[in-house]
Amino acid sequence: MIFGSFVSRLADLLAEYSTSIRGGDEVLFTSTYEAVPLAAEAVRAIVQRGGYPIVILSDEVISEFFYRYAPKEVLEYVPKVQKFIAENIDVQISALSSTHTKYLASISPEKLRLASEARRELTEIFMKRSAEGSLRWVVTAYPTKALAQEAGMSFFDYAEFVFKALKVDRENPVEEWRKQADMQDKIARFLEKVSELRFVGPEMDITFRVEGRKWINDDGKHNMPGGEVFTAPLEEGVEGFIKFTYPAVWRGREVEGVRLKFKGGVAVEAAAEKGEDFLKKMLEVDEGAKRVGELAFGLNYSISRFTKNVLFDEKIGGTMHMALGAAYPECGGKNVSSIHWDMVRDLRDAKVYADGDVVYKDGKFILEVIS
Repeated sequence: MIFGSFVSRLADLLAEYSTSIRGGDEVLFTSTYEAVPLAAEAVRAIVQRGGYPIVILSDEVISEFFYRYAPKEVLEYVPKVQKFIAENIDVQISALSSTHTKYLASISPEKLRLASEARRELTEIFMKRSAEGSLRWVVTAYPTKALAQEAGMSFFDYAEFVFKALKVDRENPVEEWRKQADMQDKIARFLEKVSELRFVGPEMDITFRVEGRKWINDDGKHNMPGGEVFTAPLEEGVEGFIKFTYPAVWRGREVEGVRLKFKGGVAVEAAAEKGEDFLKKMLEVDEGAKRVGELAFGLNYSISRFTKNVLFDEKIGGTMHMALGAAYPECGGKNVSSIHWDMVRDLRDAKVYADGDVVYKDGKFILEVIS
């Protein structure tokens, strides 16, 4: 198996470092059939630590059939078994391993809206359990030909990119992530003393009030790769305008050149160079979709290019991203929505002011600030 040792290291990294699996844990592992090598190694890593694995493999073609033929009452139905799993599983490991990145491209936004709204309860259960610590979870990636093609890379090059970002190309990935965690913790602790952040650059002048909110260190415990610090800005504390550098991708739908203007925390204007109608419909999913649920800095400098996979793109070293929709309660955020849509902006041409002082420029925090 190509990259077999990297896959084995990844399974152990997820089980040991990211989710700390222990005896008696019921562990749900989900992926597509393309990630069977990782699923097999994950089962090994789980049972060796005394956990019980439950494996669910999917296929995007099946999902496309569901959305294409499901009537309104089926789209709005949430199976009892899905709610039971959401409420009772101890650990969830999800491996993004798409076989077709645009499988929902021909599905109407209205159908997607109905399904998203119906599953809002599941999102809220997930967020609540994560915040209280009763659910340990991690989302990772497994290289596939579809994802490589989406990124504009050969499969071999893309696989190397993925495993480098995950640090499983290193002899001791756990130790490498501990070092990353320490660096990010210093930044998060600094930001928790800040009341207001202002981002200024070409086609961007936007301010976020963050006083009293907790900054989370995403060090690979929930997202693998990790490489960001994030919070939830005050629900009414976003003012200004921003244009995003990279396409905003939602379930295979790309919206390019997104421009948003905020007043009192609400997106009062929205435009895009491509996909504007879809953008505006998504903002109407519910009231929370018009507000910012997350603000974050990308700090994984092993990731230097956009791949249309948000798990990597939101971590690009030298960027920020914000998400429209649901806020993470553990940050102190109160915004509720059925969506959480990340959008990424390059900061290598910008400055960031913390309570009026420059603390970030040229894509990095000023060393004096975080040393």
